[in-house]
Amino acid sequence: MIFRSIEEAAGRFGPCVLTIGNFDGVHAGHRRILRRVVEVARERGWKPSALTFHPHPACIVAPQRVPLLLSTPEQRAATMLQEGIEQVLILPFTREISLLEPSEFAGRVLSQALDARAILVGDNFRFGHRHAGDTQLLARLGDRFGFIVEAIPALRLRGRVVSSSEIRRLVAAGNVSLAGRLLEAPFALQGEVVTGQGIGSKQTVPTLNLAAQTGVLPALGVYITRTHDLASQRVWPSVSNVGYRPTFGGDELTVETFLLNPLDGATPPSIRVDFLLRLRPERKFPTAGALKAQILRDAARARTYFGRTDRGVTR
Repeated sequence: MIFRSIEEAAGRFGPCVLTIGNFDGVHAGHRRILRRVVEVARERGWKPSALTFHPHPACIVAPQRVPLLLSTPEQRAATMLQEGIEQVLILPFTREISLLEPSEFAGRVLSQALDARAILVGDNFRFGHRHAGDTQLLARLGDRFGFIVEAIPALRLRGRVVSSSEIRRLVAAGNVSLAGRLLEAPFALQGEVVTGQGIGSKQTVPTLNLAAQTGVLPALGVYITRTHDLASQRVWPSVSNVGYRPTFGGDELTVETFLLNPLDGATPPSIRVDFLLRLRPERKFPTAGALKAQILRDAARARTYFGRTDRGVTR
């Protein structure tokens, strides 16, 4: 269940085991906390729950430092529910919320409105006006308001701390394969399929053009991808290009996906594209024919990849 205001959640949310954060991307570190929330909830008989924010708090307190995001609030909530969280409060982050002192936030929001009995957060968790609260203060406030606190250390994978900012950096650099390992799922873009200029179907290969919902895009280039029809169970192995179509003098950034298996039915109204491996940077070709030949070579490499990993299956 998803709640979208304190007023909607009050009286219905608790008693709960709660985790709090932005959870952008819901990466491996987040997932470890979510699984621990579910574990404690089962032990205590409370509801496994999460509190996240929209818009990102930086939009209010530091507009000049607002990050490009990996996921929408709805995508984050969906992943949390898959991990066993039963309810998510997507709290509108307002100036009023930003001005709450740590004790006010703990008392009015966590204790009174949400009836939190246990709060699990990362050990770098900060809260309240000007980030004045940390996990030690949260534990002291828990003694006052009647909830227990557990701080969970940051997760390290492949020699690096797993964080949303690190994953954003990897995706922006085109290293989607490592980003996927830190996410415990492929980095993905989803959105509506929009009408292109028809160049591909006439001069190269037909593609689906994606209007992505999130801010972070992979580095310009060609990727092995997997494409999901969000309106059905259809899945295709695919090759996707993020770029400006320089061969045709394009000046608008596009995300175009070439399905390796036939569409076999109506064009999906919306899709999710999982980015698995970067094949090459985008570049300008002398002719449309030369570009088409390269796309077919890219497709052959992708088929080899899917043949090894069995990741690209049309259903």
